[in-house]
Amino acid sequence: MGALVARRLLQAAAIVAIAATTTFLLVQLAPGDPFTPLEENPRVPPEVLDRLRARWGFDRPMHEQYVLYLRNLASGDLGWSFSQSRPVADAIAEALPNTLLLMGVALIGAFALGVTAGVIRAGQRGSMADRALGAGTLLFYSMPDFWLAIMAMLVFAYWIPVFPTSGMKDAVMYEYFSPAGKLVDRLRHLVLPATTLVLLLAAIIARYQRAAFLDVATQDFVRTARAKGLRERAVLWRHVLRNALLPVITLLGLALPMLVGGAVFIEQVFAWPGIGRLAVGAIAARDHALVMAIVVMGSVLVTLGSLLADLLYAVADPRLRHVHR
Repeated sequence: MGALVARRLLQAAAIVAIAATTTFLLVQLAPGDPFTPLEENPRVPPEVLDRLRARWGFDRPMHEQYVLYLRNLASGDLGWSFSQSRPVADAIAEALPNTLLLMGVALIGAFALGVTAGVIRAGQRGSMADRALGAGTLLFYSMPDFWLAIMAMLVFAYWIPVFPTSGMKDAVMYEYFSPAGKLVDRLRHLVLPATTLVLLLAAIIARYQRAAFLDVATQDFVRTARAKGLRERAVLWRHVLRNALLPVITLLGLALPMLVGGAVFIEQVFAWPGIGRLAVGAIAARDHALVMAIVVMGSVLVTLGSLLADLLYAVADPRLRHVHR
């Protein structure tokens, strides 16, 4: 297990380095810089713009900027955010917990709902429940995330005004709520964005889980368990489901990139103050330092998700523990 973790950490470091380099090159090739909007202001003389670019190193050759960027990144200095008027680290530290909350709730809810739906479909193969759940998962699997978010907002915030449409809390009354009231207010704001991500991801998981469950149910060890006289429920939950979870665990490593990408649209639609919404504003403002830091942080989350999936795979399948020793 230790060798597996060490090897995956080395791979993660290489992936993060490649992501940082690629992002730097793309940002450099993009037109403009944080001071480009000032060029349209006649009150700002060109010599002032030149001094600002020289002060922050934007007038240097690309290779010198790259070396400076890597040196600052290695020392933990993520730079200054011009759009936020504060250090990049402070902006990310404020937005990251909000995104992790949304992604964590969505991940737990999606796997719980997806695995349950997949097991029900496999256990009642060909039944009305199987066909109904299959149609539902296919419907949500086919929906674009931003369209589902807009529809959820339209139905549950305007037609049936049950949940709030934007933000993490009530902008006016939150400070006057009791602690329990503040918790309820936050949960109400979390429902629509989290449910949107849950439905999109659970549809994928349910289809994989059904296929894996049906494949494992035909294996010899399952017939042997039945031949020993075990109850059908014990066979399904103790033997079939545990082995059928192995392919689904792989989806955990793929779910984080999907959630990171989906969070950009979901946070923008619901005005959720997370990393996705911060990234949209940084791109619009040509805030290079903030954009590069967000991409690097996203690559770190993705590699950690892949590492977590590998560890869970090793826990669920004891054979892998001996392979990686």
